[in-house]
Amino acid sequence: MIIPGFLISLVTFPGVIVHELAHQLFCRWFKVPVFKVVYFQLSNPVGYVLHEVPSRKWQSIMISIGPFIINSLVGALVAFPAALPVFKFNTAGPLDYLLIYLGVSIAMHAFPSTGDANVIWRQVKDKSTPVLIKIVGYPIVGLIYLGAFGSFFWLDLIYGVGIAVGLPNLIISILA
Repeated sequence: MIIPGFLISLVTFPGVIVHELAHQLFCRWFKVPVFKVVYFQLSNPVGYVLHEVPSRKWQSIMISIGPFIINSLVGALVAFPAALPVFKFNTAGPLDYLLIYLGVSIAMHAFPSTGDANVIWRQVKDKSTPVLIKIVGYPIVGLIYLGAFGSFFWLDLIYGVGIAVGLPNLIISILA
């Protein structure tokens, strides 16, 4: 079943917002000036952050992959309090289901976009880029494109459910 991307983005808009906040947060951490932020819109792209080119290439890579780190953490943390009532005790209320939805929505937007991959690609192919940055950067670009391809097969949703549902359940099982 093919669902238009804008509908998925509309239903999971909290994840889009956190994704853009993550880019902006990494810009602020690295003191990279931000010119414009669109947290959510119903056109392509659904959100973006325009910022100055960082002075260091590794900062550019970190700004690009920041949403993977932040959305994964926030998605798990938001869903975690609801995991026990929903999955173990069957005592869940509407707030618990809202937290699970938010956790999945946020985590499924963790994957950097192909636009982020293009930014990394431009940085690592530059002749002045240190070899270590190239060794790290090229596989990241490949993984981002693989994730984009996997989105066609709902990989982003599977990841979101894994982070917001699977991870809390795994932690509860280990600790219980």
